[in-house]
Amino acid sequence: MGQEDDTPAITISGAATLTSDYRFRGVSQSDEGMAVQGGITISHESGFYVGAWGSNLAGWGTFGGANMELDLIAGFKFPVGEGTLDTGVTWFMYPSGADTTDFAELYARLSGAVGPVSLTGTVAYAPSQEALGNVFPVGGGFNPGDKEDNLYLAGDAAYAVDGAPITLKAHLGYSDGNPGLGPNGTSIAPTGTYFDWLIGADIVPISGLTLSVAYVDTDISEAEANRIRPNFATLAGNSISDATVVFSITASF
Repeated sequence: MGQEDDTPAITISGAATLTSDYRFRGVSQSDEGMAVQGGITISHESGFYVGAWGSNLAGWGTFGGANMELDLIAGFKFPVGEGTLDTGVTWFMYPSGADTTDFAELYARLSGAVGPVSLTGTVAYAPSQEALGNVFPVGGGFNPGDKEDNLYLAGDAAYAVDGAPITLKAHLGYSDGNPGLGPNGTSIAPTGTYFDWLIGADIVPISGLTLSVAYVDTDISEAEANRIRPNFATLAGNSISDATVVFSITASF
């Protein structure tokens, strides 16, 4: 008889992170302050998985009264040629906040490698929902109950340095959504259309521990940010989309 396959049908993985700033698509969700984050994923050998991820929040229109983001995720991974396609849906929740702050987003990620470089392309689409509505459009006015959609495109590259526990990484993203503030003073694409990017590195000194540093920026101008102040600023008055360096430490299992 051959050796039995000991690979379990169901695996559980997770991670906890301490970061100097929670940046979502280039925009701070923690008022440029520190954030504690954690997530868990349950995966089946078929490629199906479910998971949850959370982080504390601060500022940025109070997120409908919530001080926490909780994302519920369900997806399916399967091989495509030499790469992998990952499709699914994320439900962005803001516990104890207003219901109209929560929204769903569909995503598809195609990943593979070109020589020593790992590449990932992402398309994320949030269908028309009230949480994304242009309730307080730039320039004034009030549109209660408005529903809008949002498109996000991104490309990521990573290069593992040969012989060193270091991975260099780069990211470029493009958001296309409503230009203004949603029902609770926030927006997934606050200026309508904008680019975000980062360059950085991950260091793994020991298995299960990752130290990260990244330079993060957007092309949102001060003039665009000024149109949606005071929401789009820290308590000190700084734009929450300014360039910054983010440090983080992650423990995973």
